Amino acid sequence: MGRIELGLEGVRAAQHGRTAEARASFEALWEELGERDVFHRCVLAHYLADLQDDPRAELEWDRRALAAADSLTAERAATYESALQVRAFYPSLHLNLASDHLKLGEPDLAREQLERAVRSLDALPVDAYSAGIRAAVDELRQRLR
Repeated sequence: MGRIELGLEGVRAAQHGRTAEARASFEALWEELGERDVFHRCVLAHYLADLQDDPRAELEWDRRALAAADSLTAERAATYESALQVRAFYPSLHLNLASDHLKLGEPDLAREQLERAVRSLDALPVDAYSAGIRAAVDELRQRLR
């Protein structure tokens, strides 16, 4: 129950623009989850990256999200949702890393991550979320030209 409360506190704080409070709740939850719960660590790191004020910290959280996804097996993901495909995480994860590198003035690394995002787009279903990811990939591609 403590984990759920920490997560809800973080979500409520983030929704109300209290990013420091959201970070604190999510970081406490991160510590509680431990190394074995890679699915939730992936999702949580993905959220924590977006709450960072420092682009280097954002990059580190996005790297943690990618590392967690890399260690998440399809079987483990299916225990959360039978239709969940780990492959579908990668376009967003690599897109975020590309954006991080661009913010840090590292366009070559940004292009490398963007290319990985592009190569993984086929894992996305056809839905509104995926359309948003594809649009964001196209937008970042334009910015990197």
